[in-house]
Amino acid sequence: MAVPKRKQTPSRTGMRRSQNMKLSSKNIVEDKKSGEYRLSHHMDLKTGTYKGRQVLDPKD
Repeated sequence: MAVPKRKQTPSRTGMRRSQNMKLSSKNIVEDKKSGEYRLSHHMDLKTGTYKGRQVLDPKD
């Protein structure tokens, strides 16, 4: 069974992980009511709604 000779440095580990993160994109969705783009599982700041419920007063 193959075993590494030396421990991989945190720098090398970070470089490897950065390549994986480069391809992933944010989960941006279009709001059904306002048509604005927002992150999924986040409330809409313009209307103040989350999952169809009014959470905050809308921004002016």
